Amino acid sequence: MPSSWLMYIFLHVLVCDGIVAQVENLVVFLFNTFQNVNVNENETVQAVVSRIPLDVAFITLQFHTQHSNATLSYTRMPGIGLSLTAVDSGLLSPLIPGQTKLSWFLLAPDGDSVAGTGVILPYTSSDPVPGACNLAFDLDIDPNIYLHYNIFETTIRFGPANIGYSRGSNPPACDTEVGENTRWRLRYDIYQYFLPESDLSEQSLITSIQSVANVQTMREHGKRVMTLSSNDKTEVVFSSIPGQGVIYSVIVRDPVLNTSSSYIPVHTYACSFSSTLDGCDNLGKISTRIFFTITGLAGLFVCFFGHRFFKCELFCMGFGFAAFLFFVLITRTTKLDYDIRLTLTAVIGVVGGVILVMSWWRFGSVMSCVVAVGLMLGFLISSIVFFTPVGDIQVFRSNVVFWVTFSCIVVGVPLFFVRWPREGNITTCGVAGAYAVVLAVNAYIYTSLSYITLNILKRFLNDNFSKAFTDVPFQDIDFIMITVWVVLGVSGIVLQLYRERTRPFFPPSPYLMWLQERERRKTNVLDPSHHTSSLPSRLLARARQLTGRRESAGHGSAGFPAGCP
Repeated sequence: MPSSWLMYIFLHVLVCDGIVAQVENLVVFLFNTFQNVNVNENETVQAVVSRIPLDVAFITLQFHTQHSNATLSYTRMPGIGLSLTAVDSGLLSPLIPGQTKLSWFLLAPDGDSVAGTGVILPYTSSDPVPGACNLAFDLDIDPNIYLHYNIFETTIRFGPANIGYSRGSNPPACDTEVGENTRWRLRYDIYQYFLPESDLSEQSLITSIQSVANVQTMREHGKRVMTLSSNDKTEVVFSSIPGQGVIYSVIVRDPVLNTSSSYIPVHTYACSFSSTLDGCDNLGKISTRIFFTITGLAGLFVCFFGHRFFKCELFCMGFGFAAFLFFVLITRTTKLDYDIRLTLTAVIGVVGGVILVMSWWRFGSVMSCVVAVGLMLGFLISSIVFFTPVGDIQVFRSNVVFWVTFSCIVVGVPLFFVRWPREGNITTCGVAGAYAVVLAVNAYIYTSLSYITLNILKRFLNDNFSKAFTDVPFQDIDFIMITVWVVLGVSGIVLQLYRERTRPFFPPSPYLMWLQERERRKTNVLDPSHHTSSLPSRLLARARQLTGRRESAGHGSAGFPAGCP
């Protein structure tokens, strides 16, 4: 008995002094105060909170690590329905009348030590109970958010909540009634919080988790993406951003009592910390960097000199269209390795560029080529439109509506510039060429601007991507790259318009010029070239003439001085 009193006094001193510490497999938590916890191999750590106010009806414990699983359990020995193992895990415990102390248990399930941060949040009887009407997951009351990702999309799911109830009372029935006095009045706000770009450090994650762990801080720092009613499916899909840390959270609201509570926030980088092939530390493939570096250099040339070197511009635009369409085709129809697909894409891109150049060289139709080039500008403008919040409007979840609208913008842009073909061509050179530079930079330093076209590519490749929210972070590097894009684009357009102001609108077709020259020589008898044979015959005649002169000079030197008549 005295020893237990000594332990209680010791814990009381720690709490009163504001110190939160881990002592011999025991961790003392304070409400709303984060505690860093280390769980060693084959060790069980007990998390304890005491002096719980009587107006608190239930408590949640959440524990977060960067990429290692941790087990939270109601009992010392974990079991199905009594524990949860995850990177972001949490438990909810309803309190009984008179209860002032509560404990849980933390374990390292994978045989390695685990380090993370945890926090305990109290809620009153008027606050909604997250996951109290859960039927899909193992825990009876499950406040967790379950996350799954692939290269295209990230999906979060959670169990429905129930309205609050006081200690010792029976929880309201979940599905027997649908009135205003039941859980069906609850609303679910989906929040998203982006970590600093290109920052995969554990400290960055811990700091971010601590800044959005509860209702108030998430509302202050996070971005509300959407609100679900109790009739909606508790599942939301987002666009995956490999290498970019994102924290997702759900805040359930009771609009009648004006109260709210938070599910356990969950985070992802849309990549693996344990994979040696496509891990978070080696996202930038060498082949991708080579491909986009060359693309960026070509884009820089087109931005400032595309209209002057018309054939080079046509080749680059044809390369871009053919490469994009072929990559979509080969990715949807085959399972080839990425590097092989990228190599074949480059080859087909070259073929597409050559075809566009040869079509202009043979037929000389400037307008058709300008329209083809204008489609590139239309594609970029349409992609930019759907990169904005417009792309997340509910009506564009329909693939039919989306692709019809997207195609109308793509086709409408070159039609607008039919009246001013040279200006349209130069504008395309500036905008598309500068964006190619942005893509080249993205191969080395992440920027959200790459998702202007990447989101469209994902929608081509994944039939379910239409359900995904395509919101991306905008941070310092993104504003810098927007500035670079605008400066390069405007400079290229202004320079080319100024340089080409006194020149013909477009260079003539070499093949048509050759036909005109041949016809002129046939019909113009006053032209000396009319009486001159073709180039090979003229060269042969000239050679014979020089040979004859040398022979004459040789005979003359026998009887007369050289150079005499």
